[in-house]
Amino acid sequence: MDKKPEGQKKTPAFEKKFDKKPRPVGNARGQSARAFDKKDGKPFGRPASKDGKPFAKPAARDGKPAFGKPFGNPADGKFLPRDRKPVDRKPVERKLDPALPSTNSRKVALEIFQDVIRKDAYAALSLDDRLSQANLTQLDKRFCASIVYRTLENLIRIDYALSFFLKDAEALEQNVRDILRISACQLLFHDRIPDNAVVDEAVKLTRSLGLEGLTGLTNAVLRGMIRGKDEIKWPQPEEGARYLSIMYSVPQWLAEKLLSTYGPEMAREICAYRNQSHFTTLRPNLMLCTDEAFEAILSKKVWEWEKGAVPHAFRVRMASEIARDADYLSGKFSIQGESSMLAAQALDVKRGMQVLDCCAAPGGKTAYLAEMMQGTGRVYAWDLHEHRVNLIRAMMKRLNIENVRPIVRDACQMKEDLVSSMDAVLLDAPCSGLGVMDNKPDIKQRMTAESVKELAELQEKLLDTCCRYVKRGGTFVYSTCSMLPEENCLQVKRFLEKHPEFQIMPLPASFDEKFRAQYTDTGLQLLPHRDGVEGFFIARMRRVK
Repeated sequence: MDKKPEGQKKTPAFEKKFDKKPRPVGNARGQSARAFDKKDGKPFGRPASKDGKPFAKPAARDGKPAFGKPFGNPADGKFLPRDRKPVDRKPVERKLDPALPSTNSRKVALEIFQDVIRKDAYAALSLDDRLSQANLTQLDKRFCASIVYRTLENLIRIDYALSFFLKDAEALEQNVRDILRISACQLLFHDRIPDNAVVDEAVKLTRSLGLEGLTGLTNAVLRGMIRGKDEIKWPQPEEGARYLSIMYSVPQWLAEKLLSTYGPEMAREICAYRNQSHFTTLRPNLMLCTDEAFEAILSKKVWEWEKGAVPHAFRVRMASEIARDADYLSGKFSIQGESSMLAAQALDVKRGMQVLDCCAAPGGKTAYLAEMMQGTGRVYAWDLHEHRVNLIRAMMKRLNIENVRPIVRDACQMKEDLVSSMDAVLLDAPCSGLGVMDNKPDIKQRMTAESVKELAELQEKLLDTCCRYVKRGGTFVYSTCSMLPEENCLQVKRFLEKHPEFQIMPLPASFDEKFRAQYTDTGLQLLPHRDGVEGFFIARMRRVK
């Protein structure tokens, strides 16, 4: 046996086999789930050669096959070596490109979608819960999230499109109907997924659920959509609310409400808006660092960032798992939307004040108020449920804030010993949440005209109760993340008529001029498509007697 030269280390066979570094999975830049199928994301399909062109099969030359392989089928006995006999070969099962998302990711997406549609779950919570338990790659997790959010965003439009290829969808087995929905979403809105791959994976998913008898229907409906999706007769703008409802997947009642409130053009812009910026808003802990110090912290990270439209707000991109960041865990910054920050800034708190946050969980505005007061005075933070108050406590511990008192309390129930004791009261009331439906599309599935009416009644009761805690000369701020007048301006108008001891007051100078210019005698309505922040309403009032 030949021996290796002296000094040359013998490499075991298994090391030779696995000596290459594993190929990275997913987008190393950490793009968000909603941007998964954009052109700047990880492309699907076969890799390209070094010169950027796709690999091609080698051509035969002079009647001879490339690489010396014989033409023909070995199984029919032609071109076989003399010492070999023909063998029966089973047809090789066609496999999809390994870069494509797996059937399992679609199954998890189906489960999350059904949690929202069938069980009234919150999409973000179900997504976090199921993805934490699923054995998926990061690529598959992003694809799964993309399916869930895109399907919820466009569900009414998807159902309308399916109606051209499927009769009586309501009578269909619900698992199959939902498989068709998430698959139609891929055909209509994920242009990086090959159509045939969508169909094949939908059939596999149907079969995996024990519905072999319905695989033919799944295949037929989706292939019919592939052939006929360009011929679907969509509603036209002159059809008003029906057009808005189907084309932008908002409930009919909401489309009618937006039309009557904002007019055709503004209503269309509200319904059509989809936040494509994919940034997360951070703000520094004002007790630990200034804006300049926080800029220095951000500059050392790989994140892209820019200043927001609100004081102390920083918009970051390409940031994944922020909650595990060392600076976040040490309390140097918080995640908070800019409109939410504005609601807290409207109180214009000062050191040593006594402040009440009536519906405080999960605690972002509470923490911001405490930081603006530099740990002085007292911020009382109420919420109805113990587990939500625990969220406030956890946040204060992370931020090392000691001037907050979280308490489990129903803000609708009057606490007589606190009447006229607060310098400032914030009522960020329970609401429909329709101002943030572009980021939380499951809200559109959950809200009804009846539920909005019930919320408006609760808001009125909270206003009547919580205003009594404001001392004379004190500030009372009412806010919601809604765009509907019955929750916002009409609510404030009715309140001021019932409570002449309160008057509307101007916004603080810290507010940008573009926001103050839109302020009316009943408050400020923020719209995402127009103002570049979350849909929110803020009314600032003073107790004058």
